[in-house]
Amino acid sequence: MRMADLGGLRLHYREDGDPDGAPVVFANSLGTDLRLWDDVLPHLPSGLRLIRYDKRGHGLSDCPRGPYGMGQLVSDVEGLLDHLGVRNAVFVGLSIGGMIAQGLATKRLDLVRAAVLSNTAAKIGTREMWQERIEAVETGGIAALADPILERWFSARFRETDALHAWRNMLLRQPVEGYTGCCHAIAGTDFFTPTAALRLPVLGIAGSEDGSTPPDLVRETAELVPGAEFRLIRGAGHLPCVEAPEEYAEILTEFLKVQGHV
Repeated sequence: MRMADLGGLRLHYREDGDPDGAPVVFANSLGTDLRLWDDVLPHLPSGLRLIRYDKRGHGLSDCPRGPYGMGQLVSDVEGLLDHLGVRNAVFVGLSIGGMIAQGLATKRLDLVRAAVLSNTAAKIGTREMWQERIEAVETGGIAALADPILERWFSARFRETDALHAWRNMLLRQPVEGYTGCCHAIAGTDFFTPTAALRLPVLGIAGSEDGSTPPDLVRETAELVPGAEFRLIRGAGHLPCVEAPEEYAEILTEFLKVQGHV
């Protein structure tokens, strides 16, 4: 287990692949940890340095008192990448991870040479919607909202399989303080203007059955950046890397090749 001490905050991270290879960094969604990418990584080309981490308040990383700001989440991964000596990474962010990707690319172009904005947007939901979710979780725990969350995460077909139980357990194991802290960060974020000012290669990935960030929202966000590409994974929900890992890896590999990263 690897922990990076970033001056009072310890982030749990994992490296796979070639330590001397071109870096690809993965940032997870709300309510998940770095295992989100387990089934994608084996299908990626060899020779890449694959870096995953648990954002604050999730997985094995520290869980400071909330609320969190998006700027803190961006600074956390900025500190991690500086700690690891990473430059010119392709940054793959899903949901809140995609917001972190937009913020990091705006702040530190030396760290991000290309971004994959997966199942995300420049602005997700409304402050009122997130406040309702925060209050529900503070009152009844994450379990109170687990069923509707899983409905947005996965297609009806996937929800009928035994695999759903592992994802329910992962969701329920996240600290309430970390979950609501990150809800505050999403609620306060509108990256429309900074993302529209970005000039780097961008790939948007959406799931056709996504109940959190529908395909049109993901496409509109990616297309804020001139020249961006967009790919739709049919039959998958908010976490297509779980439902269709081989197709997800194929799309990602194609993008990496176009960037000369492979």
